Amino acid sequence: MYICGKNVTKEALKGNKNIIKAYISNDFNDKEIIFMLQNKKIDIEILTKKQIDKFDCSNNQGIILSVPDYKYCSLDELLVSDEPFIVILDHLEDPHNFGAIVRTCEAAGVDGIIIPKDRSVSVNSTVMKTSAGALNNMKVCMVTNLSKTIDELKEKGIWIVGTDMDNSVLYNSLDYDMPVAVVIGSEGNGMSRLVKEKCDFIVNIPMVGKVNSLNASVAAGIIIYKIFEMRN
Repeated sequence: MYICGKNVTKEALKGNKNIIKAYISNDFNDKEIIFMLQNKKIDIEILTKKQIDKFDCSNNQGIILSVPDYKYCSLDELLVSDEPFIVILDHLEDPHNFGAIVRTCEAAGVDGIIIPKDRSVSVNSTVMKTSAGALNNMKVCMVTNLSKTIDELKEKGIWIVGTDMDNSVLYNSLDYDMPVAVVIGSEGNGMSRLVKEKCDFIVNIPMVGKVNSLNASVAAGIIIYKIFEMRN
């Protein structure tokens, strides 16, 4: 997998992430990053801007790292705290939304994120870049069946909170002082029917404008920080 950009590179280097190789453009002049790469004895290849732009890594800022593919964790690895705080992404498709949600989750102390294997964005270079390195500190669990995974969470005493405008209560009216998993639906269709039916609570974010929906990462951020506020 390739990751790119100065911030992501610095986070990878500071976090001792396994880096296979670094590709930098011949006009790259960030001396701090070059020093860090050389200090860790990472193989560096100098390329022209045209060559480096051929990589599948947009807005690379002149530096691309080759790293091992992201290692997903197991469900049990997410459930290590006494009162778990989990975020479930129900077939999210936009890697920029995913990366932004990862960044919010890491900042708010979320224990981990669950994503389905099929018809969903996975961890890629865009997600890594958008997360600004936060993905290095966030557990992500990829599951085959989201519905069955929710059943497992409920069996372990975790309450499932879905997000939808219909048949729901205000997001700030719920007491989140409990083991909780928040479901964020896909950009176009929201939560799937099966997932919605398994939710213990459905909450909504009030809106008075003419646009009747929020970007998935924005909605996630509002609810995640409400839970953070109530727990701290």
